[in-house]
Amino acid sequence: MVARGLESFFKNLPQTLLEARVDALVLDQVDYGLGLVPMNLGIPYVHVSNALHLDYSGNTPLCTFDWPHETTREALARNQAGVLGFMQVLEPVRSVADAYAAQVGLNIDWTDPLATISELAWLTQTPKEFDFENPHWPSQLHHTGPFHDGLGRIESDFPWDRLTGEPLVYASMGTLQNGLEEVFSAIAHAFKPRPGTQMMLSIGDRLDAKQISSLPANCIVVNRAPQIELLKRSALCITHAGLNTVLESLTQGVPLVAIPVTNDQPGVAARIAYTKTGAYLPIQETTASRLSALIEEGLSNPEYRQNANNMKQAIAETNGIEKAVDLLELAFNLS
Repeated sequence: MVARGLESFFKNLPQTLLEARVDALVLDQVDYGLGLVPMNLGIPYVHVSNALHLDYSGNTPLCTFDWPHETTREALARNQAGVLGFMQVLEPVRSVADAYAAQVGLNIDWTDPLATISELAWLTQTPKEFDFENPHWPSQLHHTGPFHDGLGRIESDFPWDRLTGEPLVYASMGTLQNGLEEVFSAIAHAFKPRPGTQMMLSIGDRLDAKQISSLPANCIVVNRAPQIELLKRSALCITHAGLNTVLESLTQGVPLVAIPVTNDQPGVAARIAYTKTGAYLPIQETTASRLSALIEEGLSNPEYRQNANNMKQAIAETNGIEKAVDLLELAFNLS
């Protein structure tokens, strides 16, 4: 699917950019090989990682894995094996990119995973304080912090009058991988014996509240929720470990319990554990009893709350949007 999408890009994007007289381009790192287009056209370009950035060097675990960050010889070999396996999965995509490079006369060293990454700048919205320590990041990689400012959200009709003022546990499994009835039922069942707190479930558009078993009486269930406003009122966030939700939670100093599902979520969960801003449970190991223990730990462990507050302060001081804009203007000689 990704390879077919890349073929379409190569077919249509060059002419579109020329007709629009584009002077500069910002690309998402997940679009592997797409940098060939501005390279061929001589258009300056910058890469941005909206999800976790992909470290192909093997110095840290690739974000598709929930492996802990270690620097032993065995861990580095494991990381390298993970990168090789991932690149094998990407082979159909690389074949499409290689064919385009040959067509336009670009000589690309495909043994270098960063061959088409911008040399001007590569921005990741992952705060440096939330990332694994690694002295070998490429010089053009900049940790900016989150890009969100809370604007542009879809309005939701939320029953604010149902909030009791008790410590709130907010749970969402995101928008793309939602609809996991068994996970929401496990969350509800894990929360049931916890008086003095209130739960808020944002279940997405593919589920009905009636499908979720063991709902406690003080639980609010909605399909869509004003996430940032609720996180401001929350004592704990249960999440699929999507980077946006995690960063929005940490921006409010809220500790996390993560249930990663796919994509970069295992790597985000590993960073939650690494920074001790919460804990995580692989989705295949998620049971109500294990989740109940993690919820209790998330609510009662002062280290999680303190580290989440430290992350809140670091994010506020960095101001990710302004830093990203400054770096883009510098890269494109606009400042």
